[in-house]
Amino acid sequence: MERDPNHLRVVCPKVNWSFYAEHQTPAESTAERRGISETDYLLAMANCDSGKSSSTSSPCDSNSSARHRRRLSNVCDTCKSRMQLVADLLLLSSETRPVANAEGQPLAETFENCRDTVIARTKELSILTHDVQSQLNMGRFSDVADRAVEMADLVVSLTECSAHAAYLAAMETQGSQPAFPGLVDRYKVCRCRQEVEQSCSVLRASALPDLTPQLLLEVSQNISRNLKTLTDVSAVAGDKSRDRFSREQFKHAVKCLSSSATALVACVKELKTAPCEVTRNRCVLFSGPLMHSVHALVGFATEPQFLGRAAAVSPEGRAVQTAILGGAMSVVSACVLLMQGLRDVSLNPDNSPKMPELRERVRTSACAMSDGCKLLSEALRERISPRTQSLPNSHSES
Repeated sequence: MERDPNHLRVVCPKVNWSFYAEHQTPAESTAERRGISETDYLLAMANCDSGKSSSTSSPCDSNSSARHRRRLSNVCDTCKSRMQLVADLLLLSSETRPVANAEGQPLAETFENCRDTVIARTKELSILTHDVQSQLNMGRFSDVADRAVEMADLVVSLTECSAHAAYLAAMETQGSQPAFPGLVDRYKVCRCRQEVEQSCSVLRASALPDLTPQLLLEVSQNISRNLKTLTDVSAVAGDKSRDRFSREQFKHAVKCLSSSATALVACVKELKTAPCEVTRNRCVLFSGPLMHSVHALVGFATEPQFLGRAAAVSPEGRAVQTAILGGAMSVVSACVLLMQGLRDVSLNPDNSPKMPELRERVRTSACAMSDGCKLLSEALRERISPRTQSLPNSHSES
C-alpha cells in the first residue's frame, strides 16, 4: 500500500543524527573478534589461566579498573531488564501470537526451522557462558561486559525463536486458530520503548568521565534507531486506521516525539563537544520530555483496537506451547541470575570475604543455564516438557 506523501510524514520534522555518522562502524561478531577456531580459542583461554601470574606485569591502574567495574555493573542491569521484558512479553503473556522480525515478517515459516535455530543458539550460549567465566577469573571486567551484552542479545534471540516455535507447534494441533495481525506489533513497540528508556538512563545515571564520545555515539544511535521504528509503525497505523481521531492522534504523537528528540540530540551534541556537568544536566532535563512522548505514543499504539486478535489454542496445543515456553523461561531465569552474580562481583573488591560465595553463585547460575538449554532442546525435539514425563518413554507409549 502506497502512502500519501502529504500524510503524517510532512508534519514530522526529521531528527538530524548525522553529526555522528562519521564515527559509525559496523558491529563485529564474536567470531570476527576471536579470529580463531573455537578449539584454538578454548586452548588459548586455558593457557591464559595457566600463565596468569606472568601476565600481571602491566595491570590497569585503579581508576581504569573501577571504570570497568562500573561499566560491567551498568551492563548487567541493562541486560537483566531487557531479558525480563522479553520474557514478560513473549513467555508469560496470556495471548498467543507469532513473533515477527524487523521487516514485519514471521521469524520462520516452519516449526522445524525455528527448532533448529534455537538448538544452534543454545550451543552458542554454552560457549559464551564458558567465555564469561574465563574472563571473570582473569579479572578482565571490560571483556566480561562485552560478553555479557552478547549473551543477553543471544538469549533475547533464543527467546523470540522459542516463542515463535511454540506458536507454530500449537497451531499444528487440531482445534487451534491462528492469530490475526493488527495495525501495531505490541512486542516491537514495547521493545523500542525500553531501548529508549535505557539510553536515556545512561545519560542520567552515568558519571561525567564515563560519558565518552564512543558511549554517546552508541546512545545516540540506539535512540535514533528505535525512534525511527516507532515513527514507521505509527505511519503505517495512521495510514490504515479507519478512525479519523486515530489518524490525527498518530500524527500528533509522532510530531511530539520528533520535537523532543531534536531537543535532546542538540544537548547530546553539546555534551560531546563541551563535556561538563552543565551540559550533562541538560541531557538529563531534555531526556524527560522524550520519554514522556515515547510512553504516550506506545500507550496509545497498544490500545486493543490496534493489536488484532490473538490465537485460539486447543488444550493439546497449550500443552505443547507450555513445554517449549517453560524451557525457554529456564534459560532466561538462569541468565538473569548470572547477570546478577556478575554485577555483585563487580561491586565488591577482590579481597572481600564475600567474594568466594559470589563467584560460586556465578558458577551455579552458569550450570543452571546449561541445564535450561538441555531442557529447552528436549522440549523442542519431543514437544513435551521432560519435567512432566513420569517415565522416560511415556509420551511414545500413548
